[in-house]
Amino acid sequence: MIFDPNKKYPLLMYQYSGPGSQEVSNKWLDTNDFWHFLLVQQGYLVACVDGRGTGYKGSDFKKCTYKELGKYEVEDQIIAARFFANQSYVDANRIGIWGWSFGGFMSSNCLFQAGDVFKTAIAVAPVTSWRFYDTIYTERFMQTPQENPYGYDDNSPLTYAKNLKGNYLLIHGTADDNVHVQNAMVLINKLVQLNKNFDWLIYPDRDHGIYGGYTRLQLYQKMTEYLLEKL
Repeated sequence: MIFDPNKKYPLLMYQYSGPGSQEVSNKWLDTNDFWHFLLVQQGYLVACVDGRGTGYKGSDFKKCTYKELGKYEVEDQIIAARFFANQSYVDANRIGIWGWSFGGFMSSNCLFQAGDVFKTAIAVAPVTSWRFYDTIYTERFMQTPQENPYGYDDNSPLTYAKNLKGNYLLIHGTADDNVHVQNAMVLINKLVQLNKNFDWLIYPDRDHGIYGGYTRLQLYQKMTEYLLEKL
């Protein structure tokens, strides 16, 4: 794609946003870059913003999310999306977001909390409640559910599922050894009982990486087709 500043382009935001992580750096050819290149050739802009809670910007910036994973991180992605929406070359009605694992937790929350900003979200293997995640990770950042119930529930996609509007694709492997598939099943059931229209894709016997045979190829083809149709 040859960029034309006089045109308006759909925008897909990608992020992870886990504690101390970094996605924005002066390097290329990371895991998803080739897929992002493909999307650019299809006429999309792709952007990534490391908000509060991520690393390499000082201790206070990283630790401010303590006991509230998902609060400030989501706020910052929404603020970033609104900034992009005000750029002359971005179609404000065609902004999407996607992520994997913690990033899927983020993309779900962003769509559920800011459906006026995001048109489409894809969540791959997302955490939907920190009550379902392993204690050695979760309690380091959130304390226990007994000590911090509001931190667990106030920032859960399950809490905001009732607000879903727009396009939502949820993807998970049934043998996920990191983010248990229970996360997806509980959210699917919640959305069904709320009579929400959404799409979901389950890969039998696939772990957190959703690898094996043609699985990854089919996964990225599905996500590409979904964006071409919905964004």
